[in-house]
Amino acid sequence: MEELDPKQTPRAAAFELWMRAPMPMVTLTKTLDVARAVRLGRRPELKFNLLLCWSVGKAASRVEEFYTLPAGDRLIRYENLAVNTVVALEGGGIATCDVPFSESLDRFRRDYLDLTARVRESGAPYDLNGDYMVVGTSALPQTELDGAVNIYAGFYNNPFLVWGKVRRKLRRASLPISFQFHHAQMDGGHAARFLENLQEEIRTLNP
Repeated sequence: MEELDPKQTPRAAAFELWMRAPMPMVTLTKTLDVARAVRLGRRPELKFNLLLCWSVGKAASRVEEFYTLPAGDRLIRYENLAVNTVVALEGGGIATCDVPFSESLDRFRRDYLDLTARVRESGAPYDLNGDYMVVGTSALPQTELDGAVNIYAGFYNNPFLVWGKVRRKLRRASLPISFQFHHAQMDGGHAARFLENLQEEIRTLNP
């Protein structure tokens, strides 16, 4: 983790403008073709949400802006990415779990299954401290969503994705996904490229 001088980065103008804005978050919504992830998710060793989380990490790793995050009056540069997922607890309630991103889907799968099981059993969140820029996710498979806009707390500036229930029609499967990001971190063009990357990663999943 490294603290950068925002004025010495390509985000200088955006940082100056959007860190002072009362609502600096932007939300984009895109409907993705997730048929391949649905098919692969039927395997005992895989899960649909696991595959989406890995695809999010893979798509984010291809956009440089994901490795920096605005925090107060600072811009922090990270060397690694992680994907956060929400875990339903056995006794009710939820807890969050940070899963370190790996280019290896098999390595990510092992970490995802191990860490989410640990959170489910302990009831305590698992947070990665240190050199990880965390991309948040929240799955609400109980209902179909057209989109979601998250709250802006002023201290959690991380990118965040929300999705609901998969929409199935014959052999097709689609999923609207909402992507929220801090405008000081990236512009709409970067976010759009990430969403295109995400669609590509889902369509080419190869466990």
